Amino acid sequence: MTATSSEARGEVLDRIRQALAASGTQRVAVPREYPKVGRWVPGAPDTIELLVDRLVDYKAVVHRVAGDAAVAATIAASLGAAGESAAVVVPTGLNAGWVAAIRTAGFEVLTDSRTAPVGLSRLDTAVAVVTAAQVAIADTGTIVLDGSDDQGRRAITLVPDHHICVVRADQVVGTVPEGVALLTADRPQTWISGPSATSDIELSRVEGVHGPRRLEVIVVG
Repeated sequence: MTATSSEARGEVLDRIRQALAASGTQRVAVPREYPKVGRWVPGAPDTIELLVDRLVDYKAVVHRVAGDAAVAATIAASLGAAGESAAVVVPTGLNAGWVAAIRTAGFEVLTDSRTAPVGLSRLDTAVAVVTAAQVAIADTGTIVLDGSDDQGRRAITLVPDHHICVVRADQVVGTVPEGVALLTADRPQTWISGPSATSDIELSRVEGVHGPRRLEVIVVG
């Protein structure tokens, strides 16, 4: 049986520990006194403003709205006009009102679940994906998805070229340690800091290489 990456990692670490023990090397305690809380209050206006500033700097499009009805209208406006056979991917647990707005705008809704996943070829032809989020980190302008029902599998947010992500104000924290404290280590996490992009040695920016070329964030509250 092929070992999983975690099993292989454990074996490597065990061998290192055994080699260190055999050599008589003393284990050195690593100080972990880094700051765990920043100066930004989770969900506060200045914390949200910092997140928005970072996202815009990363070339994401940000919308500030209040309430689910406004979210639905913003999603529909962000999707634009539905072309022939235009489809939008949604996770199975996405807000029903938002899904209804996508259908009303004329798009086919592809509901993805672990038991009935949308195939990769169909994901590739979808015009967009709409998800919620687990937490957003203002200091780094990062949105984290953890595979919950309203966020879905990692593939659905990496293959379509346009990702519309809804973040509630109470999900916005100041620092990375605060964000990590709200996550569960054994869930499949996706950390998003702006649209997918990379640069070559001459700093020529190319977008859409590892994920969506367009990222729109709807901040609610």
